[in-house]
Amino acid sequence: MDTRGTRSYLYWLYCQFELITCSYLMEPWEKVLFYTFNAAMLLALLYTAYAFLPGHLGSAMQSLLQLSGGRQDS
Repeated sequence: MDTRGTRSYLYWLYCQFELITCSYLMEPWEKVLFYTFNAAMLLALLYTAYAFLPGHLGSAMQSLLQLSGGRQDS
């Protein structure tokens, strides 16, 4: 595996992220707050998707099966 190419690609992605978010202009303490907030929001989104999405998809599938005349489970 080409680790040098992978590392340079990940560094390029990080530079692109900093350019898009303009975080290269921030001071180090501001970057820490910014990245902490973004990580917390991402973790909250992933937890919500993990906790609630299967239930919603299950009920949606039951509704679709009932509408299409499929087998009904109680």
